[in-house]
Amino acid sequence: MAPFIVLVASFLLFRGLGFVGLSYFADWQASLQAAVALMLLLTASAHWGKRCGDLIQMVPPTLPKREWIVSATGILEIAGAILIVLPFTSGAAAIGLVVLLIAMFPANIRAARERLTIGGKPVPPLGVRIVLQLIFIAAILGASPLFY
Repeated sequence: MAPFIVLVASFLLFRGLGFVGLSYFADWQASLQAAVALMLLLTASAHWGKRCGDLIQMVPPTLPKREWIVSATGILEIAGAILIVLPFTSGAAAIGLVVLLIAMFPANIRAARERLTIGGKPVPPLGVRIVLQLIFIAAILGASPLFY
């Protein structure tokens, strides 16, 4: 839930900054791009440190080098956070991020079905995870020039 909270709260903060005169955030797309970037940086931070082991447990055991997969997806999230805010890479970043979220979703399904935890907190149930995933995909696409 923390990524969702960061996405919504930071979007509202950036829109508020736009309303009070910070011209960069004068339109909702720039605010959404920045919010998506912050959300991705938050999710990437879990790929190393205390939560890393929890993420490795989410990866289906049939996949080889699960530790490498967790590190690689964290790096891709950081790259996506940077590239989504750059005008000349935003569209490609959005497509890549949507593909990444879809590719990682089996790990989310596994985590929900097996009632795994991240940082000692239970992951949301599968229905909630599906809704969150769709919201994240919509936010990423909305932040890209593909839809404006």
